[in-house]
Amino acid sequence: MSDVLWVNGSLRAPEDRWISPLDHGFTVGDGVFETMEAVDGVAFALTRHLMRLEYSAARMGLTGVDAAHVRKGVEAVLAEGGEAMTRVRVTVTSGTGPHSSVRGMGAPTVVVVASDAPAIAECRAVRAPWKRNERSPIAGVKSTSYAENVVMVQYARSKGADEALVANTHGHLCEGTATNVLIERGGEIVTPPLASGCLPGITRGLALEWGARAGIPVRVAAPGELEMAILDEVVAGSAFAAVTSSTRHVQPLAALDGVALAPGPLVTRLAAEFDRQAAKDVDPAPPRDS
Repeated sequence: MSDVLWVNGSLRAPEDRWISPLDHGFTVGDGVFETMEAVDGVAFALTRHLMRLEYSAARMGLTGVDAAHVRKGVEAVLAEGGEAMTRVRVTVTSGTGPHSSVRGMGAPTVVVVASDAPAIAECRAVRAPWKRNERSPIAGVKSTSYAENVVMVQYARSKGADEALVANTHGHLCEGTATNVLIERGGEIVTPPLASGCLPGITRGLALEWGARAGIPVRVAAPGELEMAILDEVVAGSAFAAVTSSTRHVQPLAALDGVALAPGPLVTRLAAEFDRQAAKDVDPAPPRDS
């Protein structure tokens, strides 16, 4: 796998020393990020991702984040890497700071990386034994403070899986470590509400919009509607599940807790509709109420 890097306005070689050891993104995980798919040298849903980056930065109290500047970085790495690039990650930190949780007064650090990472072929998930705190000050924020997700993914890997699904503190289904979740049952598809503490996923939002437009019964669940126990029905085969993310699109679960699963008919239809619409519009306009 090869990478193309852009840091604070310039393309850099991977071996360059371009991050201060005092950067708060490194010392305390004080930053936000976005990961998006690249197709034929273009970042998919870039405008929506940049809007969420600004939202996350605002929630974190990070100032000086310039979406137009970040967009130039994305365009630069894709122009340099060409159509071989399949993924782009944007990371923005608060920059250098003291040896504490108090931020410094300098400019943010902006890093954009394009890579030719392979596609994720399937999703094999397990239920995580930990809870997502829906009342956390960074609930719903795509923060670089990702250690709890790392722990949960390592747990999943120890069980032969690649994703962990997690409940919130009320025992309601919330999300995966890097995915949103869809549940198909009773002739419809439902996804946990943002009130559960889940990330407002770009793919999740587009799947809801495009699915509804195509006449697929897909909606956001009411708060508390989806208990974590719904996954028992998925394992039993009376319900179906899928995950969504920028690098997976809409992907039916291939296995849960070691049990092989069949894809649901509505989820399969939604996955096909998502791919069809994504091929038509590489940068879908945000909803009017965004």
